[in-house]
Amino acid sequence: MRYTFTMRQLLRFFWNATRGHRLAPWRSPYLRWRMETYSGLKMDKIGFWEFWGFMIRERRQLRHFLHWTKDMENYARPKPKNP
Repeated sequence: MRYTFTMRQLLRFFWNATRGHRLAPWRSPYLRWRMETYSGLKMDKIGFWEFWGFMIRERRQLRHFLHWTKDMENYARPKPKNP
């Protein structure tokens, strides 16, 4: 059950972050900017291999980031309380 929830969050983030570049996420300006900010790789140097290498190398930190985004979304959009 936890795996399904995490995978759903991953797909949701990935879908939103790759708008306009869903079939080639390494071309997404948002993801390239995030990778440059995090790792120091220059945006113009990020291609297919650099993108997927980064995703594999940093998968633990990316999972942590997804949990953080889930917490922030729950904070920003609290579930309504039933009266």
